[in-house]
Amino acid sequence: MAGKRVNTGKKTKARSSWDKPGRVRPKKLSLGGLFRFLALPLVRRLILLALILAVLFWQWSALTSWADEVTESTLGLFGWGGLILITVAIIIVMGLVFRRRLSAFARRWKLYQWNKWLGATAFLFAVWGILALFDLGGSFGLAIIGDDQGLIGILWVLGLATLGFIIVAPRASFSAVKKPVSWLVKPFKMPSPPVRPGMEELQPPLRPPIYTTPATAEKAPLAEKITPPSVLVPPEVPRKELETAAATTAKAQEAGLPPRDLRQVAQEVWKKYGESPSLVTVDGWRLPPIDILDKSPEVEFGQADNFQRAKLIEDALASYGVEAKVVQINAGPTVTQFGIEPGWDRKLKEIKERDSDGNIRARQEEVSRTRVKVDRITSLANDLALALAAPSIRIEAPVPGKPIVGIEVPNTISSVVSLRGVIETSAFQKIVARSKLALALGKGAGGEAVAADLFKMPHLLIAGATGSGKTVCLNAVICCLLLYSVPSELKFIMVDPKRVELTLFNSLPHLATPVIVDTQKALGALRWLNQEMDKRYRRLAAAGVRNIEAYNKSKQGEERMPHLVLVIDELADLMMTGFDEVEHILCRLAQLARATGIHLVVATQRPSVDVVTGLIKANFPTRISFAVTSQVDSRTILDIGGAEKLLGRGDMLYMPTEAAKPKRLQGCFVSDAEVERLVYFWGSQKGEEAVSLKVDEFAPPVTAGRRGGYPEDPLLESAKQLAEEHTQISTSYLQRKLHIGYPRAARIMEQLEEESDKGAEA
Repeated sequence: MAGKRVNTGKKTKARSSWDKPGRVRPKKLSLGGLFRFLALPLVRRLILLALILAVLFWQWSALTSWADEVTESTLGLFGWGGLILITVAIIIVMGLVFRRRLSAFARRWKLYQWNKWLGATAFLFAVWGILALFDLGGSFGLAIIGDDQGLIGILWVLGLATLGFIIVAPRASFSAVKKPVSWLVKPFKMPSPPVRPGMEELQPPLRPPIYTTPATAEKAPLAEKITPPSVLVPPEVPRKELETAAATTAKAQEAGLPPRDLRQVAQEVWKKYGESPSLVTVDGWRLPPIDILDKSPEVEFGQADNFQRAKLIEDALASYGVEAKVVQINAGPTVTQFGIEPGWDRKLKEIKERDSDGNIRARQEEVSRTRVKVDRITSLANDLALALAAPSIRIEAPVPGKPIVGIEVPNTISSVVSLRGVIETSAFQKIVARSKLALALGKGAGGEAVAADLFKMPHLLIAGATGSGKTVCLNAVICCLLLYSVPSELKFIMVDPKRVELTLFNSLPHLATPVIVDTQKALGALRWLNQEMDKRYRRLAAAGVRNIEAYNKSKQGEERMPHLVLVIDELADLMMTGFDEVEHILCRLAQLARATGIHLVVATQRPSVDVVTGLIKANFPTRISFAVTSQVDSRTILDIGGAEKLLGRGDMLYMPTEAAKPKRLQGCFVSDAEVERLVYFWGSQKGEEAVSLKVDEFAPPVTAGRRGGYPEDPLLESAKQLAEEHTQISTSYLQRKLHIGYPRAARIMEQLEEESDKGAEA
């Protein structure tokens, strides 16, 4: 029956009776609809089940006979227990496949966890052996227990179970064995010697456990502490800490007793540390023992606190759209370094699909991914400091030799790095074994000890603001050299314009001259050192050797050429006295003095371009920067920023010669008491007096035509000829004719005027 037509002026189809409201048009049966019906998951499973049942019904007799044969052979080989184990394993695997969890299981049990797989195999063999004890393991189970179902079989099963437990949990196994063994050995141990009266307070403090990083993180190598054999002290020598001269004098004044003089204090030091027959003697001098230095207790760091801060770092980076993960935690004495592994920047594409019910669903598909740029992490330094509530953080991107970005966060409690603690490590002892100019610098951000060789540096430049730790670093350098060198092997020339920093070393026999506090004498010392370098080169050339090491191999006693170390506590004061001369001599010494055994250790608290010039920086590749006030000063001393974010009190950046980036260290701390004990130890020895340099030799030579401390210029004669040829000359005229700079032309002009004035007076 035809429906009504709608009169709209256009051709329309006739409305059928199915188009009436409330009527549902039935779906047409088409080939595509049939295929979609067959593609439904439930229909596919039913069809597959029907096919399997048909095949089983068709080949039932063949399958039953084959199953009987396989069952008999399997029972003979594995037994009923083994058959049950294999069946359970197959059911578990089929369940994982059916629930689509096999991939997750494979990701969780990765191939590199070989100990877990091996331990599980040992446990499986143990269970199979237990089944064989009850005649359920077949021939395979009997092979495991050795065909003996008695005591030997039980021992085999227990051995396999123990082996599996040891392989899966080695640390727990070691702890379980350690306690009973220590309990059994305890009755046979030697009793500890009784504590001497008055020595109770001298017992070393309990050593706290060292902070350990998580298992997934790469552990920083901790140097093993070794006591050098050359400085061992017998037990009869008391290890009581000697009071300083100032404290002793104060106590004596409070008690109304006359104060002790320095000679008495020196005798006490020598009596406690220097009268041991086991001390090493070189050229009639006794080397000081390591016990003359103090030990500082280590500080325990909270592992949970560091994990919490690592979680804060990850959350803070994620809130700014940066995917990253903390993979390493290195706890140092002052800062803790968190190793960040950058994540991925993923580009996703939205794909819309129609499901089996005809509904449209959208899903995200990853198109490409790239690593997160390091600049995105470094630009969030202030935001990370805000999230961690830290005063300042430093980001090292990347950490040299590691695929991580280091975020250095200050610790809530800082520990003191003692000089003795670094000297006793293997890192320092390896350098001492081949060179007596080893320096203990401090400990890194991961707690590892850092040492260096002054002979390889071969010069050291130290800079930092007032109170940041420069003088303590100089004292540590000098003490390291004094521990292993006698006066016949090492000489010091110390310049201290402040008059209070290096004067503690005045009684050392290693000094070539008393500590120089006058700037004019310091200039004379630099001139003498320059001449001494030339003399040494002539001696090396006459001997036919290249350096001081080859020269000293065939020499003994006074014939040996000692190393000379120039220590300048404040370079800025010398540069103000004689800029050109000091810069010229320092650069010449830095360039040429290494082969002759002359080394420079220069410190300044004003790292500006007029003090640390480009020539000085080029000849001092090894530099140390303590905390400075601005980034400009950091770039002046290190050619890179970062020193302005240091915490002070020994926190420093160490730039060795072979490194491209500076390394953050906590410098060694040396107290005044330790320095005094070391100086008194050397001053108390009645050795042969070393040949000292005379202060008169340091006086600046009087040169005709000098003005303001500058020597006569070589172009002065040419300038005199120009003055004779022309009635009037000027500084700019000399600059043009002699092809020199304006400062030099002005000095020559001043010398010409000085000579003309002297001629007029005559």
